[in-house]
Amino acid sequence: MGPGILEVLFEYWPIFLQGLAGTLKYAFIAVSLGSVLGALIALMNLSKSKILSAIAVVYVNVLRGTPLLVQMYIAYFFLPIAIPAMNSVSKEVYVLIALIMNSSAYVSEIIRGGINSVDKGQTEAARSLGMTAKNTMTKIILPQAIKNILPALANEYIAMIKETSLAGTFMLYELMYTRTILANKYLSWQPMFIIAGIYLICTLGLTWVVQKLEKRLSVSD
Repeated sequence: MGPGILEVLFEYWPIFLQGLAGTLKYAFIAVSLGSVLGALIALMNLSKSKILSAIAVVYVNVLRGTPLLVQMYIAYFFLPIAIPAMNSVSKEVYVLIALIMNSSAYVSEIIRGGINSVDKGQTEAARSLGMTAKNTMTKIILPQAIKNILPALANEYIAMIKETSLAGTFMLYELMYTRTILANKYLSWQPMFIIAGIYLICTLGLTWVVQKLEKRLSVSD
């Protein structure tokens, strides 16, 4: 059977730690930049322009309706062909582009839902007082919507931590890729249990933080 799980963990913990750092890094980049892009997509979806709204709807439906791994393969193999200037770009960038775009589709729906959760009467009242649409959105709607958006964004980060496991398919150094490294040391099942445990600890810990955040925000209402 080979060495035990704890023995493998104690001997190779720097490899797992580096993999975890990569996982958290990729998830943070994907959700952070995905939030910026997702906010733009959400505003397009909510705009009065039918063309912009249609583009946003198609964008969200395509990215949410297709597997992330397929999107990664398309970004990895198609982008260098479609944009020759990207041939010199690191393979890490291609995978990150897929992660960011996938996250943006989910974040856009989070933001759109948060904005729609605010009573429309407040928008009408603000506009009747002479406030511009921009000021109404930034000073009235978004400060209230943020209470619904923040916990959902945190949950998206938790989900993305698990999604980044697919990045190991492209030889990116994240948590799941440590299995490939340790396979060269003839370790097969032990790394999988360790990886699963690390994922579980991270997700449960972050879920607990999100629950505390939701309670604090609900108390402040």
